[in-house]
Amino acid sequence: MKTVFMSLVFGHIFTVILITAYRRSSGKDRSVNTFILAKWLQAIAWAMLMFRGVLPEIMSIVLANTLLFVGAALETAALLILQQAFTRRIRRWHFLYTIVCVTGFAAIYLFGVSESTRIVYASIGTTLFLIYPVYRMTREPGASPLKRLVGYLYGVVAVSLLSRAAAALQLGSQAGLFTVGLYQTFSFIALYLIMILGNIGFVLLSKEQADADLLRMASYDEMTGVLNRRTFIVQSRNHIHRLAKQGRLVSFILFDVDAYKTINDTYGHFTGDRVLTDMANRIRQCLSGLAADKYLFGRYGGDEFAVLLPDTDEQQATEWAEALRRTIADTLPDILPVAYTISLGVATVQATADIQLNTLYVLSDQALYEAKRAGRNRVAVHMPQSHASENSQEIH
Repeated sequence: MKTVFMSLVFGHIFTVILITAYRRSSGKDRSVNTFILAKWLQAIAWAMLMFRGVLPEIMSIVLANTLLFVGAALETAALLILQQAFTRRIRRWHFLYTIVCVTGFAAIYLFGVSESTRIVYASIGTTLFLIYPVYRMTREPGASPLKRLVGYLYGVVAVSLLSRAAAALQLGSQAGLFTVGLYQTFSFIALYLIMILGNIGFVLLSKEQADADLLRMASYDEMTGVLNRRTFIVQSRNHIHRLAKQGRLVSFILFDVDAYKTINDTYGHFTGDRVLTDMANRIRQCLSGLAADKYLFGRYGGDEFAVLLPDTDEQQATEWAEALRRTIADTLPDILPVAYTISLGVATVQATADIQLNTLYVLSDQALYEAKRAGRNRVAVHMPQSHASENSQEIH
């Protein structure tokens, strides 16, 4: 009997050790810290239950089950934090439900209700903690296959708890962790299953989240939040390769902030950075309204940004470029000490196996140069070389 309880205790402790060792650099990771606290409380609770008959019942039953309830609350809170779903409203209801579970169990004990009833109450109470996290993991749009799998694993945990409650109702006085029999064996198997699936599930989700964070850091520009140069180039090449197979058009918009060096020299680099951040946010909002997900937006370097528009003809790309220009020119940012404008160069070609991203960059850069030469705060469109009289069409 004590061997079984010790296995549960050390199972939770070893989980804490492994997670701490693996995520030792994540000192501010709220989900990991919450999960670790849950495991410590559960380990202490099972240690208290192990000494039932030695410790006073108020400790080995009431306090131990209180810690198990709080541990379950923290474990499910960690899952919700990991999914960025532990909102203020959810947190409030989570806390209130934990209080209900703890006080309800204490009341059942004080009124001298049978152990089987306590088991039913504890099992159902813990199951209810799992419902919302399981629902989110298995039904959330865009959830990864791993997240759905972990959701189903926690669903198995919930079924195990409900089965334990049903068995306790059926057996009545014969149900109990300290009563030798089939129920005791079933209970310990269920408890092991709950511990193993819960621990493995969280570790896998935490690893997936860590990988996603690393990928995000490697893919996005830290200051502006748009794709960095490397990621923009890689993804753009993939789009061009796909479009080349279909013989479709691809458009490229290159733009920068007019007189950006003057802004930096006059107002300082901090203001210059704020200008780039403000511009990136407003351009991203405008693109989302125009093109939905049909674009790539990245920082090419310094104050130079680029937009790739797959399967977009010249007229549509020019209209969108003009919309981007107006988005900046027509709005005076309240949070900045200076107004600013942008100039844009547009190039559209038919994607072929010979077309390189650098070709699009050079063509749009030539158009951008024409926009600057014509007075800035305008859109210029690169024209084919056959149009000998002019290299670009300017729009203001």
